[in-house]
Amino acid sequence: MKRSRRVKILATLGPASNTLEMIRKLHEAGADVFRINMSHASHDLMRETVKNIRKVEEDVGASIGILADIQGPKHRLGTFEKGELDVKPGDQITLDSDPTPGNSERVHLPHPDILDAMQIGHRLLVNDGKVNLKVVETGSGWAKVEVVSGTWLADKKGVNLPDSELRSGALTEKDHKDLAAVLKEDIDWVALSFIQRPEDMAEARKICQGKVGLMAKIEKPQAVERLDDIIEMSDAIMVARGDLGVEMPLEMVPSIQKKMIRKCRKAGRPVVVATQMLESMITSPVPTRAEVSDVANAVYEGADAIMLSAESAAGDYPFEAVSTMNSIAESIENDKGYAATIEAQRPEPEPTGADAISFGAAEIASTLDLAAIVCFTASGSTGLRAARTRPSKPILTLSPVPETARRLCLTWGTFSVTTPDPTDLDDMVDKACRVAFREGVARPGDRIIISAGVPLRTPGSTNMLRIAYIGSDGQGSVH
Repeated sequence: MKRSRRVKILATLGPASNTLEMIRKLHEAGADVFRINMSHASHDLMRETVKNIRKVEEDVGASIGILADIQGPKHRLGTFEKGELDVKPGDQITLDSDPTPGNSERVHLPHPDILDAMQIGHRLLVNDGKVNLKVVETGSGWAKVEVVSGTWLADKKGVNLPDSELRSGALTEKDHKDLAAVLKEDIDWVALSFIQRPEDMAEARKICQGKVGLMAKIEKPQAVERLDDIIEMSDAIMVARGDLGVEMPLEMVPSIQKKMIRKCRKAGRPVVVATQMLESMITSPVPTRAEVSDVANAVYEGADAIMLSAESAAGDYPFEAVSTMNSIAESIENDKGYAATIEAQRPEPEPTGADAISFGAAEIASTLDLAAIVCFTASGSTGLRAARTRPSKPILTLSPVPETARRLCLTWGTFSVTTPDPTDLDDMVDKACRVAFREGVARPGDRIIISAGVPLRTPGSTNMLRIAYIGSDGQGSVH
């Protein structure tokens, strides 16, 4: 199903949407990749959901990507004797390793790594920042904090640590079990939560061994500070604005989002903008005007994908949420100012033959008004390079590897088809023209430009361009 937009839509599945029928409807409405949130999905539910997505993929004859989102460490307070505690600014309470229920003087914090990492002046944000605590004294296995703002603490409320870097890695025992289950299934991407440093990605990469693409969720200040190194260690990046907006000043999040999108585009890594994009559509069939502007800004900035969370997973209007996001994206990309905005942000090509070929293909396609850029790719690198240029013409990626075609479903502007490798250059031209014609990317009389690596089937060797003409029967010839 060729889309009439370049930005991709990533839709989270959940109780409102993980049936075979609804997955089909969401894909038809515009979802290119589906997210399974392992914070809520059991292994059995995950396997059933993957099975349903692959059934829809088979029925529609188009590649569909699947992302498994690994929960990561969830830090929470212990319990209170009365289940809750009223507080006011200036109150002090000790956080310790004693598991007995807390009171107005102390409460359990069941995370020794946090108690070890906290220093005087560090902040703890409880319940999504509704309560702000500041460390005023520390000792072995305990820390005394003072209430800066907020009025209420309660059992098991979440804790964010914007100032403290934990020595423990990003993968918990649950995460290891979830990863082991995910890697046995037909899943394309794994998203890792609460990444602090590039070493966190290295740990996951060692476990996954290239079976899936690895996406780093940027939601902590420590990750923002090391963004370049984390991008280098990742296959994709998510601007996870939920926790990022808790741990950093809200007014900084838009500029961080812009910076991340531009850095990822320069590095040739897909970037996803996520969280609260159409939040009101959890309970409303229409979004707010501010939400429409938020989605539009992500599209204007050149994000590879925009994501729905609870809107499609647990909301009352999952189909309408995907349809609305699709309509916003199509409208923005048809705006006369869109192409100029994207072009103004184009990065310089790297001094490599493969990058020069990709940028050259985009320029030639625009100058000669060709119908499409067709990339033959086994690893996906040629498609990623083509997308990095953000060309004005569609990108058709042809791969003999189904997993590559599915991963590219997350990448801006690409339309991915699984097809056998060409046997020689003539077959390559003919195959490119026939698939472009069949998929509606080009019509008889159109011309396309083809990029590939010679010798064929050599990953990462993009070094050739061909302009081909599509005949009346869909067959191709070199032009």
